Amino acid sequence: MRLLFLGDVMGRAGRAAVTEHLGRLREAWRLDFVVVNGENASNGAGLSADHARLLLDAGADVVTLGDHAFDQRDMMQFIETEPRIIRPVNFAKNAPGRGFGVFEATQGRKVLVTQVLGQVFMKRAFEDPFSQIEAVLKAHPRGGMVQASLVDVHCEATSEKMAMGHWCDGRASVVVGTHTHVATADAMILPKGTAYQTDAGMCGDYDSVIGMDKEEPMRRFITGMGKGRFQPAAGEATLSGLYVETDDRTGKATRIEMVRHGGRLVQAGPAPV
Repeated sequence: MRLLFLGDVMGRAGRAAVTEHLGRLREAWRLDFVVVNGENASNGAGLSADHARLLLDAGADVVTLGDHAFDQRDMMQFIETEPRIIRPVNFAKNAPGRGFGVFEATQGRKVLVTQVLGQVFMKRAFEDPFSQIEAVLKAHPRGGMVQASLVDVHCEATSEKMAMGHWCDGRASVVVGTHTHVATADAMILPKGTAYQTDAGMCGDYDSVIGMDKEEPMRRFITGMGKGRFQPAAGEATLSGLYVETDDRTGKATRIEMVRHGGRLVQAGPAPV
């Protein structure tokens, strides 16, 4: 199966890049399933129902959220009616929506998608991510109930993401990090067949400070004082993410490549086949 994961969509620029490019990439790369992290798609703070629909209509099969899952209040109701939106599995017990789902890819194949929040350096304490993920993966063995499984690890600390990758090795097809908006250069297949990258980066304008217009973050770093609100950078965005091929019988990853498409970064992606 050919899977594409796109990192945090950042504001209007990120949304525009997804709507402009994803449909063509699905066709050119013959993608079977696409997951997009959309938690910063609405002005850099959460995801609105309208913008969720836009990402799904653009070609995402599933949209994951993160620690800003419900910054846009209408998501509280929308997520209850749209199963293709996945919030963190270890969010508050009474949070609306679901932390995982099994979805249909091409040829009737099944894909598990789940997301978990880290604990290190995050603003609030969430439930233990390792035990929460273990329960989900145990109930949905790759190569058995599902042909592939993807875990979105929404964390601040690279060490916590790496630990989660090794914890899931042999049980998930893909473990990919989000949240920091800076792509890491460590895409690899772990010893037991799990594709892993510490952070997928963002779908946004990289002439910025992690997707925000440079002026206000730089002022705060330099002077310690704020003057205005953070605003997403509005230049041409780069689609950043991860391309993975998996074996349907075992659920193991057989190929992994970082994706950089458009914008300011060097363009890369899977070679034509």
